[in-house]
Amino acid sequence: MIRLLAPLFLILIASPALAQDGLPALNLTGGDGDTTYSLSLQILILMTVLTVLPSIVLGMSAFTRIIIVLSILRQALGTQQTPPNQVLVAIALFLSFFVMQPVLTDIYETSAGPYLDGTLPADQALEIGRGHLVGFMLENTRQNDLLMFADLAGDEPYATDNDVPLSVLLPAFITSELKTAFQIGFLLFLPFLVIDMVIASILMALGMMMLSPMLVSLPFKLLLFVLVDGWALTMGSLAASFGVGPGG
Repeated sequence: MIRLLAPLFLILIASPALAQDGLPALNLTGGDGDTTYSLSLQILILMTVLTVLPSIVLGMSAFTRIIIVLSILRQALGTQQTPPNQVLVAIALFLSFFVMQPVLTDIYETSAGPYLDGTLPADQALEIGRGHLVGFMLENTRQNDLLMFADLAGDEPYATDNDVPLSVLLPAFITSELKTAFQIGFLLFLPFLVIDMVIASILMALGMMMLSPMLVSLPFKLLLFVLVDGWALTMGSLAASFGVGPGG
């Protein structure tokens, strides 16, 4: 777990303000000289970064696709708040760590590790780590989404992957993840929808229109999900959708 979290730790400590012992003042060299920020302002900036860091990290990983698919699956089962939101988030986080482990390991071995050992400058370490993360996002970003945001930004088609700025890649990646998540969710929803329709037709034919079809179909949907080992199939399919597996 330490090796997986080390790249995130690198993002926090790689700024010039934290590269020296303690927390010195931050100096910015401009045309008129140096501008020095007080210690309290540095802490304010650091706390602001920590506030938005979870959203940035989750938006650049496999978390978005996984949590959406799990939420749609719960809705298809009709189990209301079971599993609860905390459990779904925990499952999505652990599965995200599993999917992202190769990328985070590469970042640690080529970027975070050498930087923490003092053998690699912070700017080079950040550039190398950025390259690994950008590679993962590009592999899971649709070309049409990338071209759309590049056109909105007024950029020409990029020659290489390194030329793609994060300001274009991040929204394109999130858009692709949303589309993929809803496609997977649609396929998961279909068999449970068929069960609901069959149960509703049977109840109507029997004249039991006052009995809720959702209530009657729930045990049948749970039975089907358990018999086909639904959780294992869902987790395995989500991991395989990112190229994780023997053929990935």
